[in-house]
Amino acid sequence: MLQWLGENIATIVICLVLIGVVAAIIAGMIKKKRAGKSMVCNCGCCKGCPMSGSCHDK
Repeated sequence: MLQWLGENIATIVICLVLIGVVAAIIAGMIKKKRAGKSMVCNCGCCKGCPMSGSCHDK
């Protein structure tokens, strides 16, 4: 078991880092949604956008 861990430590570390990045992205999306902000639009220039009705409350 220890030999397998030693041989695959780089893969394990990379997988843990990727899982952490994905978890941080999802947590940020949840935080934005709870704050009432749009996850789609960050520029504030939605006046002429055909999707503005779906990402902003009227």
